[in-house]
Amino acid sequence: MPITAVTPRALQPIRNVVSSSWIYPFKGIYYFLAHREFYPLFGHRLIPLTITSIVILVLLFIFTYLPQAAFLLIFHGPTAWVSAVFLVLGEGQVVIALLFEAFMVDETLVDVFDATLIREGLTILISPSRILHQDAPTAVKSLGKPTSSAIYSPFSFRQILEFILFLPLNLIPVVGTPFFLLITGARAGPFHHYRWFQLRGLTRKEKKNEIRSRKWKYTWFGTVALLLQLVPVLSMFFLLTTACGSALWVVKLEEQKRLVEEAPVRVLGEGGRGGEGEEDGEAPPPYSDNPV
Repeated sequence: MPITAVTPRALQPIRNVVSSSWIYPFKGIYYFLAHREFYPLFGHRLIPLTITSIVILVLLFIFTYLPQAAFLLIFHGPTAWVSAVFLVLGEGQVVIALLFEAFMVDETLVDVFDATLIREGLTILISPSRILHQDAPTAVKSLGKPTSSAIYSPFSFRQILEFILFLPLNLIPVVGTPFFLLITGARAGPFHHYRWFQLRGLTRKEKKNEIRSRKWKYTWFGTVALLLQLVPVLSMFFLLTTACGSALWVVKLEEQKRLVEEAPVRVLGEGGRGGEGEEDGEAPPPYSDNPV
């Protein structure tokens, strides 16, 4: 039986689905913790918000968890207690997003994103849109005021509305919660690169093309990011580290783009065949089986 070679092009659809993008939110956690210069960004504003978020979640669990768990018992049986946890956490995420994230956290997320890119050598992306102090000892301290609009992820009533509308999926036994996380993750994933699109000055059409080309990768990234933000107490911290992970993914994408641009282009001769001695358009000598 002949062996069929598997080309990289043939594997591309599989790579698009089974993507390593899901690991970048976790890379962001390690990167943030490994670089102490990021710590003040968490302490200045997010610690008070984290305490407020804890209070909101505690109140939701006290007053809504048991009634919802009792209702889910009708559909889920023993798994109702777990499904009710995700339901309450999802409701808490909506409340927290409406109260804090869009208006009070986005500036900090921009700083984390930009500082990560600067630390990784992509200052050229940031410098046209914000003042940078070149003599600063760290990337975070080098950040000056933005000279143009700086948004990490735009506030979207549509996204929050969809989140609320999809919450009832948790009522479906076993598959409901994973399905809810995947759908909302797919919607949220591209928002984590909104700042990158903004820095590059992409048009609406160009953004759509890029999002379409990495559809599954954004789905996995967004799903993991959402899971981390559902973790009680640490949700605000993971919000920052996800921005860090998003920037690390950008570093990888920019590196891939540079390698493609710098790759040598093979010049094709007449008939579409390339090779040595054909660059100037000279035809190869006619074939002859005479050895003399």
